[in-house]
Order: sequence, then structure tokens, then C-alpha cells
Amino acid sequence: MRAHPRQRRNPLRRGSDRVQWWLARILLALAVAGLPVALAVGLTVQHDRAGAARDQAAARHPVTARLTDDVAGGLDTTTVPAVVEWSADGAVHRATVPVDTGQGAGAPVRIWLDARGAVVHAPATAGQADAAAWTAALVTATALPLSAALAWKGALCVLDRRRYARWDAEWRQVEPRWTRRQPS
Repeated sequence: MRAHPRQRRNPLRRGSDRVQWWLARILLALAVAGLPVALAVGLTVQHDRAGAARDQAAARHPVTARLTDDVAGGLDTTTVPAVVEWSADGAVHRATVPVDTGQGAGAPVRIWLDARGAVVHAPATAGQADAAAWTAALVTATALPLSAALAWKGALCVLDRRRYARWDAEWRQVEPRWTRRQPS
């Protein structure tokens, strides 16, 4: 919305009014630009995370290990670290991994190994990549308009403070003539 030509030449229009007018348009454009930016961020995160999940799935393989001892049930936790063993390459390997509580010795536990045979986390899933992408997109879609709104409120506070200071200074000059009081 453009200012009418008479308003641009209005002697009561202050410089701060022009700043406020332009700032409103710029911040609105930033807030609206947040939607395509959020989409781009979400797609980028999804692409990166899906690629990482594929790489992890290619580099890791599952193995069935067996608990060496009983795992007691805990009141406030559902998983606890426990020792498991498995056979690979003709040797027995042992590691401590998180397992569900309430299992007995010899219970099967699925673990994941990398190419060197070290115990690693299970590879990320496509669902986890999608969840990370949605989260990044939503945070971006929320952060840009919120930042624009906060900048708007901060700018208004500064502009209003300057306007009030100028009004006070101008009133100190005009008030003695109106009230016929002597300036203090």
C-alpha cells in the first residue's frame, strides 16, 4: 500500500513515520519469506538425514547376542546396561549394551556392529529422517515470523521513545507561550 502523494508531503509526517512504514513492509516480507525458507530447510535436512540413514544401513549389520546374566526389572527405568556375548569370526565377543529390564540370562538381544565389529547404535530410519525434517521446517517456519514480530515490537519501542522525547522537547518550547508561565 503506497502512501498517497499528499501524505508524503504532509508537514506532520515525521522521519520516524517513514522508517516505521518501510520497516513494516520489510519485516512482513521476511515473515512471508519464512514459508519457502522453511520448506527448503526441511527438504535439505530430510535429504541429508535420509542419506546418512542409507549410509548407516549399508555400513552396519545386526547380530543376535545373548545376555550373560539376568537383568532385574527397575522401578524407574525400562532399560539398563548389561553384558552380552556373541560369536563372530570363530571368536566369542562381549560388550555392555542397553537392554530391556526383566530378561533372563541367555535371552536374545539384537545388537548392531560396524565394519570393524564394534557395537554401534541401530541405523537411523527413514521415519527419523522425516521427523528431523519436519522439526527443522517447523522451527524455521516459526522462528522467522517470530523474529520479525520481535524486531517490529523492538523497533516500535525505540521509535516511540524517540517520538515522545521529541514531543517533550517541543512541548517545553511551546508550553510557556500557551500557559504564559515562565520556563523553569
